[in-house]
Amino acid sequence: MKIDPVSILLNENFRIDKKIYFISGNEKTLMHKIKASIIGKYQENTNATITNIDTINDFVEEAGLFDDHKIYLVNTCKGIDEKNIENIKNSHGVFIFVEENSQKIKKIKSLINKDRDSGLIDCYELERESKIKILKKFLSDKGLNISQDVYWLLIDKLDSRYGFFENSLNQIIELDEKDLSLNNVKKLLTITDTG
Repeated sequence: MKIDPVSILLNENFRIDKKIYFISGNEKTLMHKIKASIIGKYQENTNATITNIDTINDFVEEAGLFDDHKIYLVNTCKGIDEKNIENIKNSHGVFIFVEENSQKIKKIKSLINKDRDSGLIDCYELERESKIKILKKFLSDKGLNISQDVYWLLIDKLDSRYGFFENSLNQIIELDEKDLSLNNVKKLLTITDTG
């Protein structure tokens, strides 16, 4: 089942209710932010421990007295097939795979997408609509008001890679609200009129 990465970031009530999260794409900063968000949201509700494994073939379910909830971070998607997906769905853990797009993962993504207990999260550079949603949430959370000129400057000129977009927004917090003028924001973010 496909999951929109921006909905994970913006929805505080996003439920971690899948057994497998397969994060892929070509936008590494967004992929890492999604992984961190899933881990954080899962740990909010459980006392989960994190276990790193190289491949799904290295997975061994261990019965623990105190840590019934585990997050397995799987370094590569090597070995994923229908049998292994069914096997790990019956375990007591949540599995997170992070893999950049390539031809070798096309079949795996198809398997994950068809499975109800799995989430496929494709991470690419932010589109204009996603930047608008993220900026609105950011301004609301921080209680900031900015002019329309500054708002559209941020949407149009800030980087479309999530990590850089977020860092630029965090720089804006450093300004007092009275200093959030178009010229000050341009200077702070080193934005020129030509681009």
